[in-house]
Formats: sequence, structure tokens, C-alpha cells
Amino acid sequence: MPNVVDLFCGCGGLSYGFEQEGFKTILGIDHDKAAIETFKLNHKDAKTILGDIREVSNQQILDILDGSSVDVVIGGPPCQGLSLSGPRRLEDPRNQLYLSFIRIVSLLNPKYVLIENVPGMVSLFKGKIKDEILKSLEELGYTVNFQILKASEYGVPQHRRRVFFIGTKNGEKFEFPLPTHKEQEDLIFKKMVSTYDALHDLPLLENELGEPIQEYALPIQNSYQELMRHNSNSVLNHIAANHSDKVKETIKLVPPGKNYKALPEELRNSRNFNVAWTRFPDHAPSPTIDTGHRHHFHYYANRVPTVRECARLQSFPDRFEFIGNKTEQFRQVGNAVPPVLAQTLAKKILEKL
Repeated sequence: MPNVVDLFCGCGGLSYGFEQEGFKTILGIDHDKAAIETFKLNHKDAKTILGDIREVSNQQILDILDGSSVDVVIGGPPCQGLSLSGPRRLEDPRNQLYLSFIRIVSLLNPKYVLIENVPGMVSLFKGKIKDEILKSLEELGYTVNFQILKASEYGVPQHRRRVFFIGTKNGEKFEFPLPTHKEQEDLIFKKMVSTYDALHDLPLLENELGEPIQEYALPIQNSYQELMRHNSNSVLNHIAANHSDKVKETIKLVPPGKNYKALPEELRNSRNFNVAWTRFPDHAPSPTIDTGHRHHFHYYANRVPTVRECARLQSFPDRFEFIGNKTEQFRQVGNAVPPVLAQTLAKKILEKL
């Protein structure tokens, strides 16, 4: 069973996908306490380090691994410079987190390396961070390939684009898996999983807030729900927001797949709406699930999505439980790599190990 170390692990979506393909996660490192608690709960065999990765010493890592060999190092170093607010500065220490990733790769010398990030990172600072990552990994003996992948093309019910760098020690350039899903089904591709396909067996919570543990509203309706419900007999993390009647009435005016522009002009010009407001489409994948959840609405119910609904759209199975307050849980879900996409990459890596 090949071993994985997950850096900047968050709740562990990336390593969870690797585990579904037969890898063993032996260590996760992150500074977010609630995320590490979630990681521990769902990665029973993994050890963890809670702390700023820049302050985690090489010796600390070697001590906790206790001689275990590492086959793959994975992770998504945050790039603060990618936020549109505030000046973008390469010298910002938060933009240098990838250097800690490279340091640990150098220490552990894995056969494979995987780095995930937002697509804007490729062109940030005129491509300097991307070039540094390629140069640093090549100096350590890795052949590196990178590609922007769309999660919806690999069976995730979400239009999420992320760049993946994959480095190999065997001298071969990693070949990224080909898409399996398209907007329309044909002889080669399956149809993309829609928001409705992903969510409609969950309690609708139209007029109630929900309980900590709930029954499913419907039997399994499709293969995606079957995947999500594997080894699960109840619904967790599915508590609705307590909206005022006025907010519900405003949400009601936005049709599926539409945004604030569908609102009457007097509401659009008031201060009671947000330009990012969008209702999930029902018969297409959702927009990108982010760390804030209040910009999207359920495709049918007049409310923002629950943690579980966001997790479903990120392809976390229902047995994966999130720890922390609601804000922390939404952050964990939004920061994660969809496990189904992670598993697709893990499968391709496993073929070569």
C-alpha cells in the first residue's frame, strides 16, 4: 500500500481521494484546528501536525514518520496573492508557502509530487511562482507536467477549474487522465452530473432547519447518489440557514441558474442584495463551491446551501463528517480538492508506481 503525505491538508479531500484508490495517508499538516480535527476523524490511520508549515522543522516531520518511506507528497499551498483584494506582492510571506512544500519534498524524496492551486497561479507575478515551482522540482530530479482540469469533466457536479502540477522521479512526463464527462452524453463520454442529480435525495429543508442527524428524503436515484451514500445510512452536516421571510422572498425571485440580474430593478438598486448572488442551475453542474457559502442559493429551496449540499457538490461522500462551527465547515469544504477528481489522478499515479 503506497504512502501519502498531505501538506496544507485542510480537511483532507485530496488525500481522501487517494485513499479510495488504495493509498495510505500517513501524515497531514495544516494550521487550521477545525480542519485538522475533521482530517483526523476521516483519516483514521494518519498522524497530524497542527501548525504553520513554515515553522514545522524537518526533524519534527522525520520523528513523526518514524522511518516510514513516502511514495507521494501532495498538497495545495495557499497563494494569498491570488485574491483580488489587496496588492499582489511576490515578497508577501504568504505567497512563499510553496517553498515549504519544496523543502519537505526535498526532505522526503517521494516518487511522485502533486501540487494543486487556482488557475490564476500560473500567470501570477508574470508566471514567476509557476516557474519557481517547475525549476525547484526539476532541480530535485523530477520531470514535471501541469494542466488545468475542470472537475465537471471528471464526474464532479461542479464547474471547478484548478491547476495541477505532477512531478515524477521516473523520467517520464505524467500524462493527465482524459475527461470522462461532457455536457451531452455520447458513445465516449458520460453526461456531466447536475446539481439536481447530486442533491435531490437529501431533505429539502424548505420550511425547517433540519436536525444534526437526518434520514434520506428519497431512495437512491442515480449512480452519483449511490457513490455518495456508500457506507452511509443518515445525513450529517445538513442544517439550513435561518433566513428571514424578507430574504426568502428575495431569493424566490431568482430562477435556477440565474443571478441578481433577474431581480426587479428596485431590489437590484437596494443595498439588500449582493452582485455575486446566483441560484444553482438544476440541470447542470454548480458554479465553483468556495469558502463563503452565502452567494449561492439552492436550485429549488429559497435558502443558501447547507454544508452537506456543498460537500456533495465537491464529491465528498456522506460518511465524511465535518467538525467545527458552520463557518469553519464551509471553509473546509470550499478549500478542498474534490475527492472524486483526486481519486482519478491517484489512479493514474498508481499505474506507474
